[in-house]
Amino acid sequence: MRDERLFPLFAGLETLTGVGPKLTPLLQKLVGGTTVWDLLLHLPDRWLDRRVRESFADTVAGEIATVQGEVHAYHQPFNDRSPHRVQLVDSSGFLTLAFFRADPRWMKSQFPVGAMRIVSGKVEEYRGERQITHPDFVIDPAKGEAPPIVEPIYPLTAGLTNRRVHTLILQALQHVPADLPEWADKHLVAQKGWPAFHDALVWLHDPPAYDEDRFALARERLAYDEALARESAFALAQAARRLRPAPIIKAPPSAVNRLIDALPYRPTGAQMRAAADISSDMTRGYPMRRLLQGDVGSGKTLVAAFAAVEAAAAGFQSVFMAPTEVLARQQFDTLDTLLSPLGYTVAALSGRDRGAAREATLMGLADGSIQIAAGTHALFQEAVSFRNLGLIIVDEQHRFGVSDRMKLAGKADSPHMLVMSATPIPRTLAQAVHGDLDVSILDEKPPGRKPVETRAVPDTRLEDVIEAIGRALKRGERAFWVCPRVDVDDDDSSAVARHAALADELNVKAGLVHGRMKPAEKDAALEDFRTGKTRILVATTVIEVGVDVPEATIMVIERAEGFGLAQLHQLRGRVGRGDKPAFCILLYRPPLGETARERLDTLRRTEDGFEIAEADFRLRGAGDVLGVRQAGATDYRVIDLAKHGALLEIARKDAEAVLAGDPDRKGQRWQALRIARELLTPKLAQGPESSS
Repeated sequence: MRDERLFPLFAGLETLTGVGPKLTPLLQKLVGGTTVWDLLLHLPDRWLDRRVRESFADTVAGEIATVQGEVHAYHQPFNDRSPHRVQLVDSSGFLTLAFFRADPRWMKSQFPVGAMRIVSGKVEEYRGERQITHPDFVIDPAKGEAPPIVEPIYPLTAGLTNRRVHTLILQALQHVPADLPEWADKHLVAQKGWPAFHDALVWLHDPPAYDEDRFALARERLAYDEALARESAFALAQAARRLRPAPIIKAPPSAVNRLIDALPYRPTGAQMRAAADISSDMTRGYPMRRLLQGDVGSGKTLVAAFAAVEAAAAGFQSVFMAPTEVLARQQFDTLDTLLSPLGYTVAALSGRDRGAAREATLMGLADGSIQIAAGTHALFQEAVSFRNLGLIIVDEQHRFGVSDRMKLAGKADSPHMLVMSATPIPRTLAQAVHGDLDVSILDEKPPGRKPVETRAVPDTRLEDVIEAIGRALKRGERAFWVCPRVDVDDDDSSAVARHAALADELNVKAGLVHGRMKPAEKDAALEDFRTGKTRILVATTVIEVGVDVPEATIMVIERAEGFGLAQLHQLRGRVGRGDKPAFCILLYRPPLGETARERLDTLRRTEDGFEIAEADFRLRGAGDVLGVRQAGATDYRVIDLAKHGALLEIARKDAEAVLAGDPDRKGQRWQALRIARELLTPKLAQGPESSS
């Protein structure tokens, strides 16, 4: 139940004085919410120092300044395009105020000669003189008025002014209780020099003085509060999960050893460590929730196969769920090759299956004769049942919604779940994205995986690139050609135009895949390329993840300067999977900007996905790197991951320590954390246990 002190904060925006039917939707759009608290979480992105300067001489061109002077003269404009000019004077000289299209009567009433005025605005240099055009504030000091000492500046949308938003936020600030308990560790607060929660809000929205260090500390304090709220919610969810019984999957070591002995290579140390993590999780009697994160080609499928073998040897079924038909078929082929010779029964199930074959698969899953299945969304359809499902493995987990995973989990009683991702993210972001999962990272590549030679080539050499691809196709190799867009009439770098041009110039049957095609059409085109019916595939970034064609040796990325680093790396990972040398051609349109040049140079220098992700984070920021909000886990309101990422780990340890020291959740600090979660954790991230 919500603490009654918070009731005014969760009242609707329309409860604020001056907010009517027209203003309410504008504010809701601006703050991304409907409550007074949502308005208070709309933080300033900068502050203006409005203190009155000693003299005009203290102003700097290009900066905001507040000054006081005597009205020396008023000059009306010569024509409609000229401004009204008011000349102020002080001990250091003159300053001109310029007003375009002003009412002369208003000007004379506002600026009588000899009167003192305080004005604030951006100072410019005009014909050797200081000038402020359309000041933000014009104040008569004789009336006892003054501009704000500090003015917070907020992000705005059409129809709203900064002054109006700030006025409403000051009204909302009065609803924040001053007597809320301290939920952060008091020693940490003292060590960091943070203000109290209420004081932090005041310093951001209504600061008593201009102090950039205090602004930063106030923002950092609220960022930590948000991190702590999230991490305590994650800790609760994990604690609740540990109370749910799950299959105890414990297989003899010989089961996995047989698979290792059958491999033509030795697994990497990272693969064995991850396999040990998973094996340990499955013996604990509560549901595993683990992320297996590994770069392109790091061997995630083999680690997952180890887990499936353990489950089968212990009498449980496993399913591999992939986001597309092509990936599901590829996964089936890999698993069938690895495991069928060892006596395990592997099957595939997707939307393509019909008739007797489908019925046989459904029957095998229901009676348990099929031990391991690979498939798509078809796996969690109502007609599908399992005899003893113990392990769910979700590939490219970011492409599935939470509901998809839960539907499949609903096919059994608390099955273990392993989710896999080939999208490396900076280690500084891992806790932000995967706070509710245990994480195993594959940071080694299997032996024999050849590096991909990466070259940046200007598009003035397009014909040379096409000729090189023609020679490779004659040698029996295959090539990808990625374009930034589907079809633009006046741009030959679109997929449709490039497909037609390459088919004509190379005199080959070329494949085409893009996002506007129906799923069945995309799957058919990918399958034709995989089986060699087509030898060059022109595509947009829909082939970024998962397509495994060992014969593909060349990846051309057209207009590469427009892609993100992580995306370029994922695309490059589609080649170099066979025994022949592989190449990635970054075809760019000169001249290159500084950021684009750094991006392409980074890709040429390294194939380490985590190093590339860190560079991408530095160049583009967290939002662009992550691309989409991940199940509510990263839609932070206060935290700037580039600045506050380190707070997440501190908050995680703090939340776990509080819960461990107060398992009954009766202590004062845990009760205070309930309030923090109410204020700073989205309902989606809170989960059903978060009210405890």
